[in-house]
Amino acid sequence: MEKLNTTVSVKMEANIVVLGTESVGKSALTVRLLTRRFIGEYGDIESIYSHSFIVNGREMTFNIWDSPYSEGLSTEMSLFHKKVQWADGYVLVYSICDRASFNTVSRLIQTIKSTKDYQSADKAPIVIVGNKRDLDHRRTVLSEEGRLLALNTGCLFYEVSAAENYHSVLTVFHGLVDRMKDAKLTSKRHLRFRGIVKSMSAVFARRRTDSL
Repeated sequence: MEKLNTTVSVKMEANIVVLGTESVGKSALTVRLLTRRFIGEYGDIESIYSHSFIVNGREMTFNIWDSPYSEGLSTEMSLFHKKVQWADGYVLVYSICDRASFNTVSRLIQTIKSTKDYQSADKAPIVIVGNKRDLDHRRTVLSEEGRLLALNTGCLFYEVSAAENYHSVLTVFHGLVDRMKDAKLTSKRHLRFRGIVKSMSAVFARRRTDSL
C-alpha cells in the first residue's frame, strides 16, 4: 500500500512581556509591530495582544503583555512576578533621550534573572531596545552604552525608531524568537491569562468612542 508523505506544520506560541518606564514608547513599539502603524499617544492601558506571524517559514503566535510601569515595584512585586513567570521572552525598552529609563532597564534585567530560573543566564531571552532613534539630537544615552549593557548581561540589543521604521521593530521580535529557541522556552501551549486578552480592534474601538 502506498504511503502518503504528509508534512505537519507546527504552530508555536510565545508569551512576551514589554517593560520599561513611562513614555519610552512601549505601546508604540507593540502597535507598530502588530499593525505597521505608528500611534504616538497612549494612556495607561494594560493589555495583552495576540497576533500571528510567519517567522522563518513557521507560523508563530505572539501574546504580548504591554503594561504601565510602576515606580513602586516593591508594592507591585506579586503582579511583576506573575508577568515574569508568564513570559517566555522580555522586551525591555528605554528612550535614548532619558537616562533614568536606561538605568531602570538595567535593574529590570537583574530582577528578571533572579525571579525566573534559566538553564543558562547568559541565554535568558531578553532584548534591550533603545527607542526614539529619530530624536538623536536629544540623545542622552550613547549606543555604546546600550551595547555594553547587553554584552555584560547576556542580552540582545537594538536601537530603533518606532516612529519611523516598522522593519527594525520586526527585527527586534525576530531576534527575541531566536533567543527563546536558544533558551528552549518556546513551545505550543494555551494561554493561562486567556480572560484578560483583548483584541487590537476592541482596544482601538474603545479609544475612538472615548474621544468622541
